Amino acid sequence: MSQCSKFTREGPRSPHSWATTRLLRFRDTEDGVLTIFALFSFLLILMVAGIGIDLMRFERDRTRLQYTLDRAVLAAADLDQTLDPKAVVRDYFEKAELVDFLEDPVITPGIGYRIVSAKANATFPTQFMHMSGIDTLTAPASASAEESVGGVEISLVLDVSGSMNSYSRLSKLKVAAKEFVQQMDDNTVDGKLSISIVPYSSQVSVPDYLMKHMTTTGENRHANCINFSEADFNTVNLDPDISRPRTLNGSIWSHQNYDNRSSNQPITSWVDCRNRPERDILVMQSDTEKMKTYIGNLTASGNTSIDIGMKWGAGLVDNSTNKLIKRLITDENVADTFKDRPYTRDSGETLKVIVLMTDGQNTSQGEILPPYREGNSPVWWNSNAQVYSTYDSVRDEYFWHNNKSWNDHPYGNGQYTVTETTGQWICRDRRYYGCYDWDWVETTTTNTYDEPGTAVNLSFPELWDYTTVQWHKNLQAQRIGSYNAQDLWFNKVGKGYGGTEKDTRSLAICGAAKDAGNIVYTIGFEAPTAGLNILKKCASSDSHFYDVEGLEIEDAFTSIASSIRKLRLTQ
Repeated sequence: MSQCSKFTREGPRSPHSWATTRLLRFRDTEDGVLTIFALFSFLLILMVAGIGIDLMRFERDRTRLQYTLDRAVLAAADLDQTLDPKAVVRDYFEKAELVDFLEDPVITPGIGYRIVSAKANATFPTQFMHMSGIDTLTAPASASAEESVGGVEISLVLDVSGSMNSYSRLSKLKVAAKEFVQQMDDNTVDGKLSISIVPYSSQVSVPDYLMKHMTTTGENRHANCINFSEADFNTVNLDPDISRPRTLNGSIWSHQNYDNRSSNQPITSWVDCRNRPERDILVMQSDTEKMKTYIGNLTASGNTSIDIGMKWGAGLVDNSTNKLIKRLITDENVADTFKDRPYTRDSGETLKVIVLMTDGQNTSQGEILPPYREGNSPVWWNSNAQVYSTYDSVRDEYFWHNNKSWNDHPYGNGQYTVTETTGQWICRDRRYYGCYDWDWVETTTTNTYDEPGTAVNLSFPELWDYTTVQWHKNLQAQRIGSYNAQDLWFNKVGKGYGGTEKDTRSLAICGAAKDAGNIVYTIGFEAPTAGLNILKKCASSDSHFYDVEGLEIEDAFTSIASSIRKLRLTQ
């Protein structure tokens, strides 16, 4: 039986027939369907994942190629770059071990600009996509960089207060500022650059040809400055048709006691507004030699008003002064090239830059207040007799300051009567050897004399032309006492602005300038902490602020000149 179990009825079973039976049985069962689908899905996922891996490798290498190219053309386009631009680009690719993919860069140089363009193409082998017939992937990269100054409007706001005479600061500033305007000229296309220079101390003085186009109230025959209100520092607007009070000549911020009327010399010391050619602002220029000569002639004196310097600097790059520039062009004081400047903010024509420099901090400044700014004063002056008279409306009389008497007219505009007594000795008893007895005999007469000279009623501007407020207060104390004179002829005549108020104004105008889209650079030149704090807040950023000493001021201006050049990717 054991032998028979190995056979079927048909005979012994062969190995092939057994395998065939098993396959047929596997074919007929449904258990293998899922296994085949799973195998197919696995192969599909493997293919998709492989394509993703290839693409990720491709994007990684392409990004590296583009990044290297961007950095290379930017470095090559830098106008401060002294190496050959093509060599610079190639060096970047050699260090990245990508030089085989680099095409020959194209360099376009010019006055004030440099354009560098380059392309690179890299071929990467695939690891999975070749199974679908894609053996390589090609990564193209291109970049173009341009560094150029383009259109630039600059206000150079320079401190020329008295402290600039210390430690050769003024001479060092002159060297640095001259080099700055030269660098800007060297790297700017003709007609694209305009620079206004604003020297400031207690005030900012403007030339006659500009002042006549400003709308002002009050008069000053000796100087051209403008008083700005608190609201003026909240805006960069410097529209010449807006009426503003003119700075009068009288000094109220100091207690200097000066009267120059006798010598007919207007007060030039201890006044806020100093009007001299070397202190007047220079408006919208491109003539480098003219600007350098102007800088070389700057002189220093007076207090420090960062707020007023910044107000003029911001205004001269604001479109609100375009009508002023057009008027100056008509007068042939500004080149016709600038007829459209300052451009509007949204024109995209120019970069607007303010460079603010100081060696100090805000100190003090004063101004004459209404009603002491215009009209006739109560003071009369007799130049021939050198006598002041003051009209007192309460008494309806004139006080003559030469003899401290009250009269019905100013000294020099009438006659005065004097009762004079004269006497002589008369001999009462004359004898042969002479007079024996003498009598003193007096004679009283009333004489009328014409007062010498002529008294002239002084206007308030004329009054302050030759006397400080402090001196005039002392004059009036002769008739009304020191206390009343201090109240009426000092405290009410003018207003002084101290450092705290001027700091607030400075921050306001700096904020307005930045809000208007200006780039603000600030330089503290051996300045105290209070001044540096204002400059830091005024600057567009920490990197726009410079704290320098000595010859470092040259480095600051050089750095700013380089920074002004707009470096940008153009493709």
